[in-house]
Parts: sequence; structure tokens; C-alpha cells
Amino acid sequence: MVLAIALFVIKQACIAILCFRAATAIFFLATARTTVTVMMHKRPQHPMMYPSQGGMRMTLAITYTRATIGMQAPEVSIEVHISNGLPALTLVGLPETTVKEARDRVRSALINCGFTFPAKRITVNLAPADLPKEGGRYDLPIALAILAASEQIAGEKLAQFEFLGELGLSGSLRGVHGAIPAALESHKAGRSLILPQDNQMEMVLVPHSNALLASHLLQVCAFLQTGETLQKGRDVSPIAHVSQAIPDLKEIIGQEQGKRALEITAAGGHNLLLLGPPGTGKTMLASRLPGLLPELDDEEAQESAAINSLINIQPSLSQWRSRPFRAPHHTASITALVGGGVLPKPGEISLAHNGVLFLDELPEFERRVLDSLREPLESGEIVISRTRAKVCYPARFQLVAAMNPSPSGHYQGMHSRMPAQQVLRYLNRLSGPFLDRFDLSIEVPLLAPGILRQQTRNGENSEAVRERVIQARKRQLARAGRINAQMKPDDITSYCKLKNEDAAYLEEVMGKLGLSVRAWHRILKVSRTIADLGGEEHIQRKHLSEALSYRCMDRLLIQLHKSLT
Repeated sequence: MVLAIALFVIKQACIAILCFRAATAIFFLATARTTVTVMMHKRPQHPMMYPSQGGMRMTLAITYTRATIGMQAPEVSIEVHISNGLPALTLVGLPETTVKEARDRVRSALINCGFTFPAKRITVNLAPADLPKEGGRYDLPIALAILAASEQIAGEKLAQFEFLGELGLSGSLRGVHGAIPAALESHKAGRSLILPQDNQMEMVLVPHSNALLASHLLQVCAFLQTGETLQKGRDVSPIAHVSQAIPDLKEIIGQEQGKRALEITAAGGHNLLLLGPPGTGKTMLASRLPGLLPELDDEEAQESAAINSLINIQPSLSQWRSRPFRAPHHTASITALVGGGVLPKPGEISLAHNGVLFLDELPEFERRVLDSLREPLESGEIVISRTRAKVCYPARFQLVAAMNPSPSGHYQGMHSRMPAQQVLRYLNRLSGPFLDRFDLSIEVPLLAPGILRQQTRNGENSEAVRERVIQARKRQLARAGRINAQMKPDDITSYCKLKNEDAAYLEEVMGKLGLSVRAWHRILKVSRTIADLGGEEHIQRKHLSEALSYRCMDRLLIQLHKSLT
């Protein structure tokens, strides 16, 4: 009986304790919900701080920066959240290996600058998460977001700026690639871009941007805290353009047809193929072409500098209007020539944009490498598709190529009796559609004995020829809004009209040479350029005849095929 009473009392006591604990839990839960609701309405914007249910202080700060995807610079927001937990710095948001390495760089830079690196759990989110991110360009915005989230600097001004820069372990700022596209996009977004002093030369070409320059993390922090002045990117102006030491056309002895073809090529923006034995001056002629071309205008100079910026080539302030001249080796791969990579970078054809691409020893290039140029030569751009990115780079360049007529360097009449079949096999390394892209192909023959000793250098210099080229281009731009090599089919119909007898003459010659419709258009474009150089309004028979004389490769192929029949 006594045992039963004792068990009943214990049971009732347990029930009472459980009821008390339940009531207490309900009370605290209701209180906590009320507190969180009140704090949610009082949250500041930058940085955001609010207490959790356990009283732990959590902080969130956001900075802005720019990624590089081709010529585009999409916005990236850096979100940093600091919370209690085991000390760790976690990067999320599709970062590449170089971005993940920012953990160690940022930590060392903050400590060496006298800041405290939070001994808490730090989560860094690079948004949007589906955008590929690479390079050390995110170091500066990550460091500033950590400082703001840990309340070591004020975060109110962060939303007004975008930040780019790789951090050294001492806190120094190092230059980044793609600064020009980032500055242009920041200006459109209405923010000022803060970036390393090393990128100063590039900012000269973006005079309307609000870019600011700094050489150290402490400079940026002082600017955000106290308003200490940073140098403006537009404070440095490009000095007067100084022409490059380009070899002069006057230095070439003989080769008058080659010089004339070079002038036509420069005036119309055409593609040129130089065919001849070794040592005749093919490379010398090609190297003189940039000296015949007009300088880049502001838009072209900025565009070319932006492409160079993507691979961290700094512009020269004294030669920033010079036309690019690229001459890759014949062992170059497709990726080297047209661009590529996991996150595609520009290749030689984009670096030659608005300038000249010179391919020496043309048949030594792989056929598939040369055929990859066919579409860019027509469209003026190259589209590179990868699993993680699809980019489009400008690639409007003049193609100049040089080659020997046979494996031995000579062919018939040029100290060689190599079988025609063997020569054809050599020339067949170049596809017909690729050869069709050349507007002019000329023979650069051996000079007659004694001409080097007798010939004096009294020909025209590059400057005189360049003046004619500039005047011819002005006529083209006034007439069609573009140079002749870029004319569309409608432009050809409108501005390359022929008399009936001249059209019949052209059809007859083309039939004999077996030329394509594309070749018809290119002959008309070259004829139009020849007329422009002479100040003629209409294309005449003499212009057509001269244009047809620059079809050396077609005549060589016909001669070889005839010798086999």
C-alpha cells in the first residue's frame, strides 16, 4: 500500500515537471520570434547585422566587381557572411583554382596591413553562381567585404563603387587583365571603378570613365573611411602619337608590281598572297604594309586596346594609334590562331583586329588551321563555343601571306624542273575555298643580275603612298560608309557597275581561269579600289585588266593542270 502511494506521488511530480518545461519553452519561443521580427525591420543595408536565436552576432557585407567573358564584363557581387563556428574561409559561386587561392592571399594581406582576420566561419559567395570566374581580380573586393562584415571599415560607401585588383601578401595591388571592358561597363552601371595603379595606361583610353587608381589596400580603405583622394584614371592623357619605326617602302629595290599591289591592298583593305622563290623580298614587302595604313581612330584604338587588355598587354601611350601587325609561326595551333581555352581567350586573329595578320611559309601551316580562318575572313569576328562559355571576339584583319611556288622554292623557269604533279601536291595543302579569300595574288620574282648594284633608292617612300591610300579610303567611306574589301553584295551592285562590253570581257577571262562567283566579287572590289586610287568615278577596262593581273595563283594552277594533260 505504501509502495503504491509512493509511485503515484512520483508520477504526478514528473508530470508537473514536464508541464513546467513545456510552458517555459513556449514562452521563450514566443519571445524569440517577437525579437527576430522586430530586428528584421531594423536591418541596415550595408553591411547587414542581426542577432540569431542564440544571441550570436551574424554580419553580411556586399561588394561589386566585374568578371571577363570574352569582350563582355558582367557584374559580380561578392557576398561575405561571418558567423560563429570553426574558423574557415569558404568560397562558393563557381570559382576557379586561382580564385580559391585568394583565401591565403587575402588573409595574409589583411594581417600584414594591421587588420584582424576574423577567427570565425566566413562564407564568400560570388554571384551569379553560374558565371565562370577566374584570376586574382576578386582579391580586393573580397578583402573589403570581409573588413566591412567584421566592422573594421565602414560599409556605407561600398555600393557606390566596383573593385578590381589582385592582392600581394603585403597588401599591394597588382594589375589585372580585362580592365578596359570592366571600366566601360562600370561607367554604364553608374558606379566608379577602383583598380590597381598598374592598369593606369589602359584607363587613358577610357577618358569618360570614373575610374580611380590605387597601389595598396590601405589606400582604398583610407578612401572609404576618410575620403582620402585617389588618382583619377583620366588624369593622365596620352602623349602625342609617335609613329613606329616601320621599315620604309623606299628601301625595297625593284619589285614595282609588288609595291603597287601593296598600295592597292592598303587602300581597299584587301587580302594579299605573295608567291615567289626564297630571298626575293616577300617578307620585306609584307612588313611595309603597316606603314601604308592610316592610323587607328579613337574607337578602333580603344577596341584594339580592350582585346590586348584581356591578355594583359599594356598599351604604349606613344604608339596607341598604330595598326597591329601579327606574324605567328607556321607551327601555331588552331587555339593560338583563332583563340580558345576552357574560358576562351583571344587568338592571333583577334589581336590583329584593325590591323594585319602575316602568315609566312603559308603551306607549312596545318590545313585545318588555315581553314579555320575562312569564316572570320568573311564575317570579321570569331565565335568560340565551350561547355562553360560562348564568346565572340572581333577579328576584322587584313591577311597577307607569303609562300614558295614548290617544295624546292622554285618552279619551271625559276631554276627548277620539279614534276608538276609534285608541285600540285604541295599546293593542294591549301584548300580552294581558302585561296578564294585572297583578293590579290602576285609573283615576287628573282631580280635580274646586276640590278641590286645598279638600282638606286629613288622610289616613293611610304609616306607619299600613304597619303594616296588615305585619300582613296576617304572616297570609299563617303560613298558606301565602309572600305571596299568590306562591301556587301548590294554595295557591289550599286558601286561596281560595268559597261556591257567590260562585263563580257570579265566573264570571258573568268571562264578561262575557272574562277568562282566569290572571285568575281573580289575582282570587282579590287577594280573599284584601283579606280579610287586614280580618282576615277567609274570602273574602266584598264582597272579590270590590272585587277586581273593580280591573279598569279590562278594562272599557276591552270598551267600545272595543263602540263598534266
